[in-house]
Amino acid sequence: MNAGDQIAIDVKGLTKSFGGREVVHDLSMQVKRGSIYGFLGPNGSGKTTTIRILCGLLTPDSGEGTCLGYDILRDADKIKRQVGYMTQRFSLYQDLSVRENLEFVARLYGLADARGAARDMIKRLGLSGREAQLAGELSGGWKQRLALGACTLPSPKLLLLDEPTAGVDPKARRDFWNEIHALAAEGLTVLVSTHYMDEAERCHEIAYIAYGHLLTHGTVEEVIAGSKLTTYTVTGENLNGLTAALSGEPGIDMVAPFGTSLHVSGRDVAALEASIAPWRDNSGLHWQKAAPSLEDVFIELMGRSRDNFQG
Repeated sequence: MNAGDQIAIDVKGLTKSFGGREVVHDLSMQVKRGSIYGFLGPNGSGKTTTIRILCGLLTPDSGEGTCLGYDILRDADKIKRQVGYMTQRFSLYQDLSVRENLEFVARLYGLADARGAARDMIKRLGLSGREAQLAGELSGGWKQRLALGACTLPSPKLLLLDEPTAGVDPKARRDFWNEIHALAAEGLTVLVSTHYMDEAERCHEIAYIAYGHLLTHGTVEEVIAGSKLTTYTVTGENLNGLTAALSGEPGIDMVAPFGTSLHVSGRDVAALEASIAPWRDNSGLHWQKAAPSLEDVFIELMGRSRDNFQG
């Protein structure tokens, strides 16, 4: 396999506007085959639009690229036949059973043995014993598992997940991600938008998009290292007062509570140290230098992102 065969998505200079507002700006990126690629960013920042453009579901105003070896401008119909799309909202038939929903999808895609395909998917996803249960009666976690089964039933080469685990309990989320990793190990490429930091850390690579601009991308380790953040964890008395005192001071890009502690971060080390110096000798506060977390980076990036739908 040559280097080109290892790339599922390769795009350059993608731009998209709606109603005169630029939603995606000059975006270029590559996604490896069999990888799980996570998209993070504020609500309304263009994550879903970007994902849809990458796989040919939306046509960009400008730019070029390929998805699964097909041109995203000329071969959109060919790309769509290779894509499974799982939205945040459950979109199967509530009044059909688990088995009936899967058999319907199998027939819709023209699978030779619809019953057999549905039966195998039920077994794979641990839905055995629930075949006759109506989809509308399933809990959020089981609905999610059924939806995943439906969108992977036709064996797509690319899977799109748009906030797939919103409102699902932690165990169901973990089970879901275990299955996603199993699918990726079999060669499926996955694009996923998420707000959960633990889910982002499960991705092979991530990209942070803010109001159409790709601000950073790479592995979690690369993104954290590239942030150039210096972070202190502070514990002790009157952390709310400390938050108010430090917010907006030179060199301090982020002050955020984490449980019973406070994270204070900045990219200008000298200015950060100067701003916190008066507080370092306070006997009621304990300062400890710490490695920045992905959430620190996420919050700091949000703080300096400009909403392109504001004046």
